[in-house]
Amino acid sequence: PKTPIFPPSDRPPPAAMDSDDEPWGASDDDPVAVGDYYYDCSDGGSGGAGGGGEDEGSDCAGDDYEVREEVASMREKRYAVLSENDIHERQEEAIRRVSSIFSIPRESACILLRQYKWNISKLSDEWFADEERVRHFVGLPTNGAVLPDCQELTCGICFEGYSTSALSSAGCGHLYCHECWEGYISASINDGPGCLSLRCPEPSCTAMVLEETINRLAKDEEKVKYKQFLSCSYVEDNKKIKWCPAPDCTRAVEFLGDENYDVSCMCKFSFCWNCTEETHRPVSCETVSKWILKNSAESENVNWIIANSKPCPKCKRPIEKNHGCMHMTCRPPCKFQFCWLCLGDWSEHGSRTTGGNYACNRYEADKKKGIYDEAEAQRERAKNSLVRYTHYFERWASNQKSRQKAQGDLQKFESE
Repeated sequence: PKTPIFPPSDRPPPAAMDSDDEPWGASDDDPVAVGDYYYDCSDGGSGGAGGGGEDEGSDCAGDDYEVREEVASMREKRYAVLSENDIHERQEEAIRRVSSIFSIPRESACILLRQYKWNISKLSDEWFADEERVRHFVGLPTNGAVLPDCQELTCGICFEGYSTSALSSAGCGHLYCHECWEGYISASINDGPGCLSLRCPEPSCTAMVLEETINRLAKDEEKVKYKQFLSCSYVEDNKKIKWCPAPDCTRAVEFLGDENYDVSCMCKFSFCWNCTEETHRPVSCETVSKWILKNSAESENVNWIIANSKPCPKCKRPIEKNHGCMHMTCRPPCKFQFCWLCLGDWSEHGSRTTGGNYACNRYEADKKKGIYDEAEAQRERAKNSLVRYTHYFERWASNQKSRQKAQGDLQKFESE
């Protein structure tokens, strides 16, 4: 069964509670907020915080548990999970409604709703304000095309002669043979959802190809694809409905209005409806987006390279030193030998001139002059950034593993 939708009422926002107040109000006379409605628990003159709260005439005193249960139930109506059948029924109902109100064929109503992103209110306002302008904008012909009184006509694509029964148009008078129509429709459907806005093959014509033409001229498998695109458009064009991001889930979630965007699909996948990432309260969607970008970007790899390696003075390939002396040899084909500290040619180093294999007098002298200050500062910043990132990433990864294990244990427990 479809989840009922409760429209918001025109009510003032509830007054802020003090920290010592009870969550259901300080007295039985206070209104109880239930989802999008307010329930008044007063009983005429009885009630209040005093002794009248337990009178027989007080509905709140005797039904406190029921009210709480109803509040919890109504708060669950923040969103509605829609199956494929629910989506199809809503879509067909919208098409029937527009067709009936505007007195137009079903195919024309479908074209109008798709172009106006299934917004019946906006479509109705513009249609009754200026029907001709809407028809021209959408590409909906006013009257059907009148065929010439000829026994044989020419296809506008292959230029072969055909009888009038073997030619069709999009309602604009541009005639094409059924074989050319089939190829044109097939190429458009295989290109993706853009086939929902398919227009007449004539480049200067804006007439829209109706669903009736698709069903009459397209192949069976292409008809199935077209209907799938049409069904998906109802969700993807609607600002209040989004697909469940869980793998292999075909349901959608309609958000009915609340600041809490955490929703749970029937497949038991919980996600944030606003950003479609996994539930992350109290962290904001913007912070989650930045965190995901940081994990997927190459910035931390670059930080690691800066913090833990130095470029070969000859080929600039990054080299990591994890043990040994200061005598470094780059990989083939470079094979350049250099000092790790000053990055100078090793042939100019020696035990007498530079301090041996484990020290470099040139480096120490230049360091005192401040020559390496900027490079060392950059390396230190990269190390600090890397340590900070690793600190938070390890905790995030640990929490992810714990959550996944808990979800697995829950599913195992429920299946037993």
